[in-house]
Amino acid sequence: MAKEKKSKDESVLVEAEKAIKKVAKKAIKEGEEIVKEVVEAVENNIPNTKESNEKKEKLSKLLAKAKKLESAVEEDKKVDLKKQVKSEETEKENTLVTMEDYLKSSIHLGTRVITPDMRKYVYRRRADGLAVFNTALLDDKIRDGAAYLSKFDPEKIIIVCKRDAGWRAVKKFSEVTGIKAFTKKYPAGILTNTNLENFTETDLIFICDPWLDKNALEDANRVRVPVLSICDTNNFTAGINQVIPGNNKSAKSLGMIIYLLTKLYVESKKLDVTVPPIQEFIEGWDNLLPPK
Repeated sequence: MAKEKKSKDESVLVEAEKAIKKVAKKAIKEGEEIVKEVVEAVENNIPNTKESNEKKEKLSKLLAKAKKLESAVEEDKKVDLKKQVKSEETEKENTLVTMEDYLKSSIHLGTRVITPDMRKYVYRRRADGLAVFNTALLDDKIRDGAAYLSKFDPEKIIIVCKRDAGWRAVKKFSEVTGIKAFTKKYPAGILTNTNLENFTETDLIFICDPWLDKNALEDANRVRVPVLSICDTNNFTAGINQVIPGNNKSAKSLGMIIYLLTKLYVESKKLDVTVPPIQEFIEGWDNLLPPK
């Protein structure tokens, strides 16, 4: 899919360059014709009429336009236009996983709703109305999220995921990193009520959806604990300190994001553990086909 898009973008750029050259040649040709007419008029001692003055003015404008267009074409030759094409499938060197794997995980597919907070991460809408994240941008934001996560020690972090699509990945994340995880139901008040037996002090709350995990978000804000969150296009980011944009509805997407965060966190903190393959974070990963 990415190759087909790339090929289409290249053909569009080639056609654009041809069009620019065509316009430049046409302007130059028209300018030359007017110059010829003016020269003939002078040689034949034709009076300096209003018509000839208008032609001179037209000549001046056309030549200026032609010069500008020629400069633009020459400048385009020095620039790799392929690198200027931005899309949800923009190829980028040194991504955490291949772009094909990102697309395979559906991490780039948002919802039909785009909040003002998440608009800056959206590239376009598909024909069916679904918003599409810029995939290359998501790679950067996962790195940023991992760097933020790495500021805190495992025993000082809590991860919360009410959505069942993320339970498998979150449990594996907790098992590998030693970070305490709450799935299914977040125990209300564990951050705010010191009388509870399971009262917990923490330095960071990591949530997988600001809407479903809103109780954890509210508790964290109440006690002024920073929040890291995976946010889809329909989420608001109020009260969140670090956003990881991406599809947080799909098991494949949540598995991909959490798998990458696990790898980067273990590397950054130099934990003496082995990160399992992505198949342990996403059930049936080997059997998934990239979207057409």
